[in-house]
Amino acid sequence: MRIGVLGTGMVGQTIATKLVELGHDVTMGSRSATNEKVVAWAAEAGDRAHPGTMADAAAFGEIVVNATSGAATLEALSAAGTANLAGKVLIDISNALDHASGFPPTLLTVNSDSLGEQVQRAFPDARVVKTLNTVTSDVMVNPGLIEGGHAIFVSGNDDGAKQTVATLLQSFGWGADDIIDLGDISTARGPEMYLALWLRLRMKLGISHFNIRLVRGK
Repeated sequence: MRIGVLGTGMVGQTIATKLVELGHDVTMGSRSATNEKVVAWAAEAGDRAHPGTMADAAAFGEIVVNATSGAATLEALSAAGTANLAGKVLIDISNALDHASGFPPTLLTVNSDSLGEQVQRAFPDARVVKTLNTVTSDVMVNPGLIEGGHAIFVSGNDDGAKQTVATLLQSFGWGADDIIDLGDISTARGPEMYLALWLRLRMKLGISHFNIRLVRGK
């Protein structure tokens, strides 16, 4: 499958590298196709890895992954191009973190909206699915770093798109029973607001490899 990954940071590179390892052809998008990080990643990742602009990556991908920072997400997707995203599954991993007041960051949007919803409104023809924003990048592609089953969430308006994403998540190692469909894109508010707790847990525990395990009562 052809997949476009928007973003050159740790999340983007981790996701893109895993996708190449799984046999997908991946174009990583940045503001410039000659961005040093993009070129270096493509050279190291192999023949299935390609550097490009945001628009190049979005046009290339049958699926597009938004791995940009939350504050830059809408700008990055605008650079990717509305026409290049139309009809495609758009996996939104970003979190709307505001670092203006230092650490821990606060959230740019809460309660009555989410970044996932903003993306869906801005690109109504894209099939937006929010997922993977509640764990670190290495756990995203290797859930076995945490023993036992643990939960990952998906939110989106398009059931077919969510099924496509669930299949991709299973190829990363997520168990089918641990992929929890929360509902439409408005349900992205919960996983996005969870970051306020996640950050404080990380500070308190001093670890990054932890996650939610859903335990059901009778």
